[in-house]
Amino acid sequence: MSELSVKVEDLSQVKKKISFEIPWAFVKDELDGVYRTIGKKAKIKGFRPGKIPRKVLENYFKSDAEGETITNIVNRYYWQELDQRKIVTLSRPEIEQNGLKENTDFAFSASFETEPDIDPQGYQGIELEKTEIRVSDADMDKRLQEIRKMFASLQDVGEDRPAAMGDFVTIDFAGTLDGEALPELKAEDYLLELGSKRFVPGFEEQVAGMKKGETLDIQVKFPDDYTEQKMAGKDVTFTVAVKELKAQKLPEIDENFIKNFDKYNTLEELKEDVRKSMEEQCKRQSDVKFKELITDVALKANEFEAPPSLVERQIFYLIADTQKRMKAAGMDEKSAMELSFRMHDQFKADAEKTVKSFLLFKKIAEKEAITVSDDDIDKHIGELAQIHHMNVESVRKIYEDEEKKESLKADILQKKIFDFIEERANIKVVEKIGMGEEAAE
Repeated sequence: MSELSVKVEDLSQVKKKISFEIPWAFVKDELDGVYRTIGKKAKIKGFRPGKIPRKVLENYFKSDAEGETITNIVNRYYWQELDQRKIVTLSRPEIEQNGLKENTDFAFSASFETEPDIDPQGYQGIELEKTEIRVSDADMDKRLQEIRKMFASLQDVGEDRPAAMGDFVTIDFAGTLDGEALPELKAEDYLLELGSKRFVPGFEEQVAGMKKGETLDIQVKFPDDYTEQKMAGKDVTFTVAVKELKAQKLPEIDENFIKNFDKYNTLEELKEDVRKSMEEQCKRQSDVKFKELITDVALKANEFEAPPSLVERQIFYLIADTQKRMKAAGMDEKSAMELSFRMHDQFKADAEKTVKSFLLFKKIAEKEAITVSDDDIDKHIGELAQIHHMNVESVRKIYEDEEKKESLKADILQKKIFDFIEERANIKVVEKIGMGEEAAE
């Protein structure tokens, strides 16, 4: 009698194929069992249930019986082999088989995705540069001006002057592309702050200079990478009518300004709180950049393929998140869905990086025996309670849900891995003054 034969092949770093040859004796036992089950339930005229001859059953149920036999055999031996070899699959198996033949061993193969087998290297003793950002006087002035604008009032412009950057205009506009009026480029009584860069480059600059009551045709070119494909890189003509012109009146930042707040008694207290908030923002900004650097260095030292199914899953997570944010910004559901799905390919690089870093850090944790204990969870919950000014038990209750608890554990584990790498790295600290883009680089 022939024996069960199993062969495992690596098709790539993330794809395996298991080939099986099942002896006919095993197949026959399974097939006989299937026919016995069918025979107990089958109803054929002229025969009592359970007494139908096998040949008669084959005439009526051969295809169904063989299909069920194949399904049973494939499931049994496939999952048994995965369990014995401790293989974790990431995708449904692609099954190849040519059906059953009398007195012939049954052959089938199953191809599937797995996590890449990584032995992490190059994450200890690495050379890193950490940027520490300091709040500048210019940062303080800018933030105070932003707070000042929050309490600004809009006043009609009395004199007959053209609109300027910083003014607020109420406009009607309608856009045409190649002579065709597009409903998505039309609005009435739209309040626009000139200089806010909410419109396509060139639009606000041309509205500046128009007077109240004036109507003008202006032409702008949409960016080549504009999300709405039919307008990308195209010239669009807008007919714009200025209906209202208002200027912002800003309050002075003095002791009277403090009356807008309950929590401050003096201007100095406001400034101290603003600086503290910005310093915390600087630290977060610096930490994010540093983690990105650690991730980039670790990934460069460990090149491997990202499983396509995990990448695809991450892309659809990004699509769903984008769709949610578009809807929150006021876009209708259909447009948000269409637009976010068209961004599929744009998300691929970010999705691959996310998947690779997740798999690599998971392997580093395994290699270095980095785990999350109940004490770690309790400590983290305590920190969250302090940050959000909540009762510890209230925060703990939030994470009683299994899914949220697993997400919390994943966050804690990631932090412990970053701390592990940072503690063993050679770090050069570079100080940057100012929170602008240059400082963040």
